[in-house]
Amino acid sequence: MPGMSSNWSWVLESQEVCAVDDRPALPGRHGAWPDWVSEATISRLRDCGIESPWRHQADFADLAYRGHHVALTSATGSGKSLAYLLPIIAATGEGRVGVPLPAARLRRPTHTALYLAPTKALAHDQARAAAALGPQGWRIGAVDGDSDEADRRFARDHAAFVLTNPDMVHYSILPGHQRWSRLLGGLRYIVVDEAHRYQGVFGAHVAQVLRRLRRIAAHYGATPTVLLASGTAPNAAEFGGRLIGEDSVEAVTEDAAPKPRRTVALWKPSVSLNQDTANLLGRLVDDGSQTIAFVASRVGAELVALDAQEIAGGAIASYRAGYLAAERRELEHDLQTGQLRGVATTNALELGIDVAGMDAVLIAGYPGKLSALWQQAGRAGRRGSDALVVLLARENPLDGFLFDHPEAILSAPVEHAVLYPENPHVIGPHLAAAAQELPLTHADARWFGPTMPTVVEALCAQGVLRDRGGRYFWTRPDRAVDYITLRSAGAKPIDIIERETGRVVGTVDEAMADSVVHEGAVYLHQGESFIVEELIREEKQAMVRAARPKYYTQPQSTFDIEVLRDLESRPLGETTVHRGDVRLTTQVHGYLRRDELTHEVWDHTPLTMPSRTLNTQAVWWTVPAEMIRRLGWGALQVGAAAHAMEHTAIGLLPAFAPCDRWDIGGVSTALHPDTGLATIFVHDGLPGGAGFAHRAYEVVEQWLFATLERLQRCPCDDGCPACVVSPKCGNANQVLSKADARILLGELLPD
Repeated sequence: MPGMSSNWSWVLESQEVCAVDDRPALPGRHGAWPDWVSEATISRLRDCGIESPWRHQADFADLAYRGHHVALTSATGSGKSLAYLLPIIAATGEGRVGVPLPAARLRRPTHTALYLAPTKALAHDQARAAAALGPQGWRIGAVDGDSDEADRRFARDHAAFVLTNPDMVHYSILPGHQRWSRLLGGLRYIVVDEAHRYQGVFGAHVAQVLRRLRRIAAHYGATPTVLLASGTAPNAAEFGGRLIGEDSVEAVTEDAAPKPRRTVALWKPSVSLNQDTANLLGRLVDDGSQTIAFVASRVGAELVALDAQEIAGGAIASYRAGYLAAERRELEHDLQTGQLRGVATTNALELGIDVAGMDAVLIAGYPGKLSALWQQAGRAGRRGSDALVVLLARENPLDGFLFDHPEAILSAPVEHAVLYPENPHVIGPHLAAAAQELPLTHADARWFGPTMPTVVEALCAQGVLRDRGGRYFWTRPDRAVDYITLRSAGAKPIDIIERETGRVVGTVDEAMADSVVHEGAVYLHQGESFIVEELIREEKQAMVRAARPKYYTQPQSTFDIEVLRDLESRPLGETTVHRGDVRLTTQVHGYLRRDELTHEVWDHTPLTMPSRTLNTQAVWWTVPAEMIRRLGWGALQVGAAAHAMEHTAIGLLPAFAPCDRWDIGGVSTALHPDTGLATIFVHDGLPGGAGFAHRAYEVVEQWLFATLERLQRCPCDDGCPACVVSPKCGNANQVLSKADARILLGELLPD
């Protein structure tokens, strides 16, 4: 492309590129230092090269200083850290909190602040950044589950600014709040960094942790202001309010930081996704461009790095979650100094390491959300230099649709963040934990919302809580928090243990164990292959042995779905779309062994597994009986069309609701007993729902028209992974008809 400062023309002129978007550089817009920022702080920041704040930093800091809950949404590298550090330094490092304080308190600040990050690594990185910008002697403590007792004691007894994660607050700080009373009683600010990460069931859990935290802080006399820092989201104020439990949250959404010129190319691989990514990474590095490649899996990142090294040599490394702090620091140092010219990584690098200003970013497969895409793309761009971003297509319905409609990537607004904190399977256990921390009363609906009395009544009926004159107590001797896993809605996960060595290879949610670690299953982990010998449910263990069979296993399951409550419905063309509560009953009844090269079925092995139920939320639509008669189809043909339609719709929903296809599921049938018609269901995969089905109902027109278009435009003859073949189908993708799905959905939707 003419005028590009780097030699990327060979990329943009490649036949694999189907669309290019060139975004011009934008200058930064400065603001003034708020009048409450001390001269000493301004001097330190200028010594660090920060002459004045960007406008969004100044606006956010001033709202925070004046006591407003506020959310900041801006791009990677736009200086969100400084925006929230300014008021925190003023309050906890200098004793300036918006009102004059006695001189004695200026010498020994009593105010504290708490920072929460989704990962341990990010909290430690931010602690280092805070120490660099804060006053000498400012007491900063970074703690997590790996911290020793000395670090915890310092944070508990002395630190003015404590950096940690929601897990530490949940498992340690809140259950032992009496020991943390100094921190909690002085709490002036709570920072929730990377707030857009708190969606789905993890977000619902963190929302309840924040409610419990604010309740206990109030018990000790503190009314902290909550500061949210996030990637771009159009509903930042609404989402922030739902996350922290407040109706009023201000939003600062204008990103005033400078932007480099950025060229975005969409690439349809000619060989394979990993091979094309490796070739691009190797060639870009070889041409002198420092490059990051985001790859979906750990194994994929390692293989991409190895293949790229064949082109560019040892200047390329891989990075993934699980690296030690020293390894991360070394990698960060080598990238910043230029010793390391390329890295293939999972999305762990998004939060695990402080690296921006690369020349080029490769993204192997659409990451599921535009917010995640632009978060990764934001790693590219040195000040004054151009940036290249290449998004490579994965073979699935979502990428197929988006690459056929580049404007849906390059011009579309970032999707709304979705959060469902009222999930009863989440709020119930957290109310039990809150009651153990401090007996619940009806006044606590201030924190937990209007559904609290109903849930508390159910907990009392179950014997979990006991009512003592309107005060509700935890009834057991053990810890309520130990029954809650923040990053899932289920019970404690099952450990996958290598029998010979005793090594824990991985974990799996109990709900997935039947299909992933049943006896005889082939389990893959980080390039290693194991065969499951025994699933010991009562001990939460699956015993495996290392093996390299020439086959892989595919579970087979039955699915039944029951409509519990039809909450709302509306017509759409010849169909009616519904939203409501459902009960899903599943059972794994066997598995197939398939040849690892040809995918041919070797044999079928029956299994005796328990039946499992899931109460969740769903969206569904029906096929009128008159339409089926007009088409002249039998039940088998209707079922095959509905099944294929279901797969394609599930694959495309992440384009319209911020979910992953693994967060949702589906069931289709030629005749459903509750509707009396052929019906296609798409449901949340989490107990109680996560809000994805609700969002699907809201955007159903766009979603189903996109599904029809994918069925029409996919160039395959009989169905492929880019349209109707699903990697998570419990029936091994049997009884699918792409052609009939195209006909049926075309008949259902309006012209």
